[in-house]
Amino acid sequence: MTGLWRQVLNDTERVDSHSREQLLALGAAELAHARRAAESPVTVDDVQRIALAEFGLFLDEQAATRALREWSRPR
Repeated sequence: MTGLWRQVLNDTERVDSHSREQLLALGAAELAHARRAAESPVTVDDVQRIALAEFGLFLDEQAATRALREWSRPR
């Protein structure tokens, strides 16, 4: 299990709603990358769709874009 998912499972009830949204947005971005077709780039729409389907979270375009960029940064 990645560190992100440990954080999601452990912290979602202990963090404020803004931090929780950011954490779940990152989770949606990670899932979007994991589920993409080999040659298909991940889009903001993918992140928004997954956030809504998996977490019941409506992400606006800005939040989804921010999560996608943050997930894509070198670690």
